[in-house]
Amino acid sequence: MSVFLSNWDIQSINLWLSKMHHYKDTSKSQRANEADIILQLTYPKIGNGRHRIVFDLNNGYVLKVALTKKGIQCNETEFKIYNHCRADLRKHLCRVKEVGHGWIIMKKMDIEVPVEISNKELIPLKNKFRDAGIKPRDIGDSNIRLSKKGKITVVDYGNFIMY
Repeated sequence: MSVFLSNWDIQSINLWLSKMHHYKDTSKSQRANEADIILQLTYPKIGNGRHRIVFDLNNGYVLKVALTKKGIQCNETEFKIYNHCRADLRKHLCRVKEVGHGWIIMKKMDIEVPVEISNKELIPLKNKFRDAGIKPRDIGDSNIRLSKKGKITVVDYGNFIMY
């Protein structure tokens, strides 16, 4: 049972997951468009990458739905890392609120990181993750935001690796 999603939403996600293998050889935009059509979620789509599509739940949270098997793994990785890393690192990770097969709900983060902050703080943050046994793959300006407290927050860490 989800606090954020209706049974209909979850059924729609499960329907998409059962059909997504048919679109494995399509472009990421075609796959996202097909997912959007099959899902028929009422939430606005705010973007997609190669492996996941993101919807704004209009309540301060986003829903990431897998577009590929790798997308399912990315959701699982975000859940695992968020819940098993040290507290001093967790404050730099977008909050995970709920997870299910093929989907994850996370805090919506809107504040872009100014270049001067990114240039100064990103390398020490990467080193902090490495020192804690987490390889921060694909961390850069496109997947970081600034928290209300001014901390760099990684919003997409599905490609991180925990040793």
